[in-house]
Order: sequence, then C-alpha cells, then structure tokens
Amino acid sequence: MKLALGGAQFGLAYGVSNQRGQVSREVAREIIGLARQAGVDTIDTAIAYGDSEACLGEVGIGNFRVVTKLPPMPDDILDITAWARDQIKGSLDRLGVASVYGLLLHRADQLLGKQGQELATALQNAKQDGLVAKVGVSIYDPEQLAAVMTVCRPDIVQAPLNLLDRRLEASGWLQRLHDSGVEVHTRSAFLQGLLLMNKAAMPPRFDRWRAIWDAWHAWLDAHDVSATRACIQYPLSLHQVDRVVVGVSSTAEFQMLLSDAAVVAVPTDLPNLACTDPDLINPSNWNQP
Repeated sequence: MKLALGGAQFGLAYGVSNQRGQVSREVAREIIGLARQAGVDTIDTAIAYGDSEACLGEVGIGNFRVVTKLPPMPDDILDITAWARDQIKGSLDRLGVASVYGLLLHRADQLLGKQGQELATALQNAKQDGLVAKVGVSIYDPEQLAAVMTVCRPDIVQAPLNLLDRRLEASGWLQRLHDSGVEVHTRSAFLQGLLLMNKAAMPPRFDRWRAIWDAWHAWLDAHDVSATRACIQYPLSLHQVDRVVVGVSSTAEFQMLLSDAAVVAVPTDLPNLACTDPDLINPSNWNQP
C-alpha cells in the first residue's frame, strides 16, 4: 500500500478546502482503525502540526511506521545535539513509542547554514542511538536537493508532487533519488484541497489562474473521472514514489480515497496542468499580499 496517512488534520484545521476543522479524537481513532484495516502502514506527522503527535499517541499507533519532523531550529541554539535530542524525546513521549521510523527536518535549508553539519550529525546520532530508523528532509523545491546532498545523504526525502506541481519529476530528481536508494514520500496530491474544489467555491485570490481551472474541470467532465481519483492516481502511478501522504478529516473521505487509490484503469492522458508559479504551487504564498 503506497498510501500513507497524513497527520496534520489531527492537530490543525488544515487545508484551504477544509470545512470541518481539526479532527476530533474520536474521529481520529476511527480513521486510524480504517487505515490499519486497509493495510496502510505509514503515518506522517510533525512537531509543528499542533497536537497531532499527542492525538496519535492517545489513539494508539502500534505497528505503524511513524515519520515525524523536527521544527525549525532557533538561531540562538548553542548545543544542537542536545536540542535535537530534546525535540526527539518530546516527540517519542507524545507519540507513546520508543522510536520512530523516520525523522525529517521540516526546514531542509537549515542544513546549509553555518551549523548545518552539526545538525546533520545530530540526526545521524539519533539514528545510531536507535531513536529513529531513517533520517531525511522535507523540501519545497527540488532545487534544494543539490545543496542538501553536499551536507548529508538523506534516507527519506519528502516533497510536494501533484498535477500542478510536477517539479520533482520534471527536474529528474525523482529518478535520481530512486536510483540512489533514497525513499521518496510525496505530499500535497490535492494541493491542500484546491484541486478538489468546485470552481465557484474557489477564493478570489485564485482567479488569476482561471485558465488552469477551466482546463482541469473540462478534462474531468470529458473523462467522467472524479478529481480525487485523477489527483491520487498521478503520484501513485510513478514507480519511483514509495509513499503518497494524504490527509483526511473523516472516515467517509478516507474510504472514498482508498477506493480511488485501488482503481488503476484511469485515463493516462491526464491534462497538462504543470505550473511553476510559486504563488500557486506553494501554499505558504497564498496569503501574501
């Protein structure tokens, strides 16, 4: 099962199309149970995702591979190893586990700063101490990887990949990572729900890309395929991708997603929506003036 369960919704009201808010503990327990039943083996979370780790620890995540992320390191940290260890120990305590499968840096660019090598060493120390099985980075742009690789060789790279943001594939980095034995996890298959929204419901700030939305919805209508199915099949179809991280806010959403992921007979002529405009493909820019 290439699908991995994203944990952001368990700690935050996450996503531009989110109408339900943060997932309750009861619903989180139901979603985790469905994931276990469906054969999903990986859960992605982060210290920065509100109380996601605490929620997961409360509902129980035994037998899952958990990937979490260190928050951005403050500039005034003197003992990086101690800081990293404290952060990791805090995550393990909240999750209620002795170790996690993966530990990623939420801000990979910090490896390129003056303390980058020390930070990379701290990650390796955590791995050697058995606190984590694999270490890696979460990136926003594949262009970050060339510089990151000069400081450390990650076991896991997580990156955005969707019908709009195809940079990981188009740059050649997806194939290079695969050839190097690096585990590739992709996120943002729905671009925080934007690709699933009805055109009429889209916030006005997305009007400037009207041509993209027109092409997208025309393709969906012509092929009689749901947006969810088309979106999820793109990363799932790439053999170089090891896990596709998706977040849900209800068991009904998750059940539909599992059904869409199981279908392989999807038209291969997906629309050419590839876009490199950072104002669209990087959600952190959406609220910029």
